[in-house]
Amino acid sequence: MSKALRIITQVLFLYLFALLGNFLVKQLHLPISGSILGLFIVLGLLHFKVLKLSMVELGASFLTSEMLLFFIPSAVAIIQYKTEILQHGSQFLIVILLSTVTVMAVTGLVAQFALRRLANKKGEIGQ
Repeated sequence: MSKALRIITQVLFLYLFALLGNFLVKQLHLPISGSILGLFIVLGLLHFKVLKLSMVELGASFLTSEMLLFFIPSAVAIIQYKTEILQHGSQFLIVILLSTVTVMAVTGLVAQFALRRLANKKGEIGQ
């Protein structure tokens, strides 16, 4: 199978998990986005080795590399709110900066925690 066909197949496979997540959210009235639930389902299946990484890796890499395209409609829609942006631009900027710093800090802390935990596990195995 060609690489392009594998990417398309894997993207569609990942899309099925998003649809499954949407279905579960509607049926169970969960307060979470269906696509996020779908990602957690994929994560769980990968973690418990029900799903092999090779089954979604190319599609996920493609989606990640083309992520900027998904933000274009949002960026174009912002143009409609020019007056609000001009009036409250400094407030938007502060919120964006604070949320960016918060995300960076939390990501760093989680990464450090995960690395320490991994190092501890390797230390236990070596003993």
